[in-house]
Amino acid sequence: MPGRIQSIERAAAILRLLASGARGLSLAEISRSLELPKGTALGILRTLQHVGFVEQDPESSRYRLGGGMLSLGTRYLDGNELRTRALNWADTLASRSGESVRIGTLHKHQVLVVHHVFRPDASHQTLDVGTLLPLHATALGKVLMAFDPLAAPEEVAAVEIDSPVELTAFTRHTVTSMADLEAGLDEIREQGWGWEVEELVDGEVSIAAPIRDRRGVTVGAIGVRGAVERLRDEAGKPDMEQVSYVRDAARAVSRDLGVTPY
Repeated sequence: MPGRIQSIERAAAILRLLASGARGLSLAEISRSLELPKGTALGILRTLQHVGFVEQDPESSRYRLGGGMLSLGTRYLDGNELRTRALNWADTLASRSGESVRIGTLHKHQVLVVHHVFRPDASHQTLDVGTLLPLHATALGKVLMAFDPLAAPEEVAAVEIDSPVELTAFTRHTVTSMADLEAGLDEIREQGWGWEVEELVDGEVSIAAPIRDRRGVTVGAIGVRGAVERLRDEAGKPDMEQVSYVRDAARAVSRDLGVTPY
């Protein structure tokens, strides 16, 4: 029986690593994370660039997934019933809210973005379909953690390398204490929606609500993301009109997935 091909395994590992880095990764970070010599990593990255699976930012020199991977990924995502059922409702939510919309589902202790609608203005935006986001630092993830048993906090802590008690911080606002996270999830369960303020990206807020299927099982979440000044009021509370838009969209998608009543 033929053996495994090491170069392909290494290329796959690089692609998985890039999928987890929303802002791209440097050659040094890739080399260090995968314990590969820089020369080896660079050779694989250049080959992946040649076939369109990887792109390099001309300013920062950081690497990210390329359009070729997005094309392949979309073929899988097109078969995802959640995404298919939610397409129209996501467009409606973007139009009503004036913000970008993401739909996510649980994938290996992270949030996989299966659909992304740009904010309806002329600003430069990057497509996030296929991106993996942290559960504990996003509204989509917090909602999944609150309502999906497979995304429970203890499951997330189990994959943290350094400590099962302190979670990874992305900004100074990220909730890293498991106790604080649990308290926040209790609130999400009670109110039926979740939000985060500058926990993943400084200056940004996200709001999300759960999507359920015909069995009543949480299969994903839908939410908006935008600037603090637009999604948070002067008292530091979420804009409840935006919350209502998100919850309406979640209910609509759930109904299309067979939930009765919602």
